[in-house]
Amino acid sequence: MKFSFPTRIYIIALILRLIPVFLTSNLGIGLDDMFQYDMLARNIALGNGFRWYAEDDLEMLSQYVDFDLSTAKNYDPEYGLYTSFRAPLYPTFLAIVYFIFGQEFSRFFYARLAQAIFLGATLAPLTYLVAEETFHFLLSNDKKWKVESVAKFSAWIVACYPMLLVYPLGLGTENLFFITLLSSFFFLLKSINQPSTFHFLLAGIFLALTTLTRSVILPFVGIAILFVIARSAGRVAKRIETKQTKQSHLQSRGLLRFARNDGIMMFITFTLVITPWIIRNSLLHGKLTGIETSMGYNLYLGYHPQGNGSFVFGPSLDLLTIMDDAERDEVGTQKALEFIESEPDRFIPLAVNRLGFFFGLEKRVLVYFYSNNLLGYIPQPILLAIAFILLTPFILVSIFSVFGVLSLKKNPQTILLLSLMICYLLPHIFILSEDRFHLALIPYFAILASYGYMLISTKELKFKKMASCDFSDF
Repeated sequence: MKFSFPTRIYIIALILRLIPVFLTSNLGIGLDDMFQYDMLARNIALGNGFRWYAEDDLEMLSQYVDFDLSTAKNYDPEYGLYTSFRAPLYPTFLAIVYFIFGQEFSRFFYARLAQAIFLGATLAPLTYLVAEETFHFLLSNDKKWKVESVAKFSAWIVACYPMLLVYPLGLGTENLFFITLLSSFFFLLKSINQPSTFHFLLAGIFLALTTLTRSVILPFVGIAILFVIARSAGRVAKRIETKQTKQSHLQSRGLLRFARNDGIMMFITFTLVITPWIIRNSLLHGKLTGIETSMGYNLYLGYHPQGNGSFVFGPSLDLLTIMDDAERDEVGTQKALEFIESEPDRFIPLAVNRLGFFFGLEKRVLVYFYSNNLLGYIPQPILLAIAFILLTPFILVSIFSVFGVLSLKKNPQTILLLSLMICYLLPHIFILSEDRFHLALIPYFAILASYGYMLISTKELKFKKMASCDFSDF
């Protein structure tokens, strides 16, 4: 029995990800983010709600942070404090794992196993499908084999990308964010290539799920919905111009209203999915509150006088003593504005720093494992070899993806792709940035790099000028 390529690449990606999972089967957790997600997941699994920092957890973390319980409203020592600081979807994913396998120390192994099986390995075949949809406009001519080649190569890159192999080891929201974002983009492309109510609904649902995982994607959500509305309206408006009779004109106006409903339908679907959580947070704080209240904290870190635009350990503890999320968010935002007002000349340099951090080499995981002695002593030659294996792929993928970007033709698929990359990058440039944040874009970089490599290998590399977008052309 011969399996399809997506199935084969999934199996290969899964095997590669299971190796580090089983090698670290007795590994605990060691970052504050991981502790927070673990606390939330344990409470959800026990039916206690979206809470954290119960008395036992406070005692464990008290050596690092001096929590001020006077700022905690309705604090319950047994169950902890209701929170809105984190987005809900990833802790819910962990809670499902904990509910099934229990809350013993082995829960970390099962969480990593679930992440490798359902999230990490799935990225490879999904990248293959996204690549096919991205270059769908080439499938109708003799270049179909090139699309297949690009799709397979990009899937192989994601399947074997070293940092993505070890990422399931961490209890981090990115594990879920990678797959929900890629799924959202896939259904957006499907709604372009094969417009249907089903695809528009799924695009709206997955955009909402992505936002409930990390709300940093909201700028792209807005652009994507407007893109669907504008493209549909432009296409049907062109039909109106070609109609001569009154009857056909009226029919076209009806089509125009229907086409506009594509984007509206996507927006309504998106809104219906995220609204319950917004209502929950708003009731919790007695005022309109978004999906998560971490913006103030991130701004505080991003503009702190001792900071450089990225994560800095010392200042990262300053606001954690405030237990009330709304108060922490307000204080962090106000302090960040004060930092900017007192030293406005730092604004641009910090943005440049963050751009550099975003595209920096992915050394954080290696530093974390080595500095905490989690894998024991590693001889320097082996350590350098590991660093080379982990860091080199991003350099190569980045170089070839530049050729891919510069060779793109103007069409809805590539406009949507560039919009995603820009909308995801900008918040990190102006708020807070780390090298791990670019990992969400690796599948798209892989597609562009494969496209660039294919053009170079076939001697067809020609840089295109992306003209202004006229939606009626599509």
